[in-house]
Amino acid sequence: MANDTRARILETTGLLLRQRGYHGTSLNDILSASAAPRGSLYFHFPGGKDQLAIEVTRASVAEVTERLGAALAAEDDPAVSVRHIYQSVATMLEENQFSLGCPIAPVVLDSPTPELAELCRSAFEQWIGLLRQAFVRAGVPERRAQALALLVESSLEGLMVIARATRDHGPLTAVADEVTALVEAAVRAGKAAEREEATV
Repeated sequence: MANDTRARILETTGLLLRQRGYHGTSLNDILSASAAPRGSLYFHFPGGKDQLAIEVTRASVAEVTERLGAALAAEDDPAVSVRHIYQSVATMLEENQFSLGCPIAPVVLDSPTPELAELCRSAFEQWIGLLRQAFVRAGVPERRAQALALLVESSLEGLMVIARATRDHGPLTAVADEVTALVEAAVRAGKAAEREEATV
């Protein structure tokens, strides 16, 4: 029962943070939405709201990192992986009726505590790094791979906001076509350069 209460509080906090951000989510909101006794909240989370936000954000980051890594590892062609990532984000938005986007974006925009800010910074670094590594493995030069990784991550973040505002995941599909074409071109150019170097 205690573990159920703890899990319920964490799940509720995660949803509220994604919907309202850090400053828009109060302990009273969490208690009300989770139907948990105030004493249980402080028993499981003596650090209060900050501890809750950190635990929830850390778990969300780990989940996204695992899914992103798996998506990129599933295909030899990173362009195919990138298209699947855009598609999965579109599906996620549709399934939650455009009520939830990136789990850390609302926290970042709220100028959170230093620990939360560092957690968010590290998350973006990890996600961009995973994309960059996939592009480099496919033959894209490091500098171009980094720029492409930044482009993919930043477009996904922005498109989630646009999709939520318009309640339409069409923009994700449109941009996926453009970004996929860029990745395909970068991979072709990288492989051509490798072949040219091998013949010199």
